[in-house]
Amino acid sequence: MDRRATLSLGISALTLLASGALAENMDEDGRIATDSTEIVPLWTGVPPGGEKVAAKTTVREASPTPDQFHNRVVVSVATPLLTVYRAVAPNGSALLLIPGGGYGIELIDREGIETARLFNRAGITCFILRYRLPEQGWADGADTPLQDAQRAMRLIRANAATFGVNPAKIGVIGFSAGGHLAASLATRFNAKVYTPRDSADSQDAKPSIVALLFPVITMGDGTDSGTRTNLLGKMPAPEAILAYSCDKHVPADAPPSFICLAADDPIASPTANGIAMYHALRAVGVASELHVFEQGGHGFGVWNAAGKSFAAWPQLFLQWGASHGFITMTPPEAAHFAL
Repeated sequence: MDRRATLSLGISALTLLASGALAENMDEDGRIATDSTEIVPLWTGVPPGGEKVAAKTTVREASPTPDQFHNRVVVSVATPLLTVYRAVAPNGSALLLIPGGGYGIELIDREGIETARLFNRAGITCFILRYRLPEQGWADGADTPLQDAQRAMRLIRANAATFGVNPAKIGVIGFSAGGHLAASLATRFNAKVYTPRDSADSQDAKPSIVALLFPVITMGDGTDSGTRTNLLGKMPAPEAILAYSCDKHVPADAPPSFICLAADDPIASPTANGIAMYHALRAVGVASELHVFEQGGHGFGVWNAAGKSFAAWPQLFLQWGASHGFITMTPPEAAHFAL
């Protein structure tokens, strides 16, 4: 097959993937037959701070027409894990995908599986993170999701040979609250948020590159109040609001970052969130790129992209990623991506 055809991520591919997500029967764990069966638990034994937690992983169908397509959401997480989606023609690059859901749920189809299958077409091996939700009683509270994100990056690097990926080409992409978690990983990769468990924890948790889609960034003015409540509680102290506002703590060695959002986003204020993060990155000299679509609202992705201007975001991300060595495209392939 022509490699350019394999890498093609145009509107036709988006339409194909969305229309191909027809509903199948779910089992009691929320799984369907076409899901990947390659699962990597993040922790051996009880996850950090979980000694008194009695959570049970629960997945629900949120699609208004479940007979046509799946829109599954995780509403409780007992066992954080990675679901691996391997590319047919892997090129050594990998993405950790972090679905959003306001730190109260996780949208595993729309911001996980559909995106993974799309980037698989570009030769990228994808790992969908199922992370613990802080409001379910974990002892480490707001640091709980970051524990899982750091551990995920370290496990992928520690097992890079097994997964067939280059440890220097492991990026992260986060959506909405998952964007907050991805931004937290990009700015707090060295934070000691859990006690090391094994040799994997000697690995670097810093992503090679970062993509933030309609991200929640601030916990202050302009944040999504539901996301802040789920992460920090109903009456967070000013110190907590500052500590978990990612734009306030960008180190000069943060990874290159790609930010994409819509000007009409009613949930994560573009100015206070994605655009503020872009300015914070540029202020300390971190390579970054910002795309603001005129329309798209909050939560655009693969499923609703056909015929819309924001359908360009996967190609824009890959072109930008190629400029930073995340993937390799020959000149003919680069020309094929021209919009």
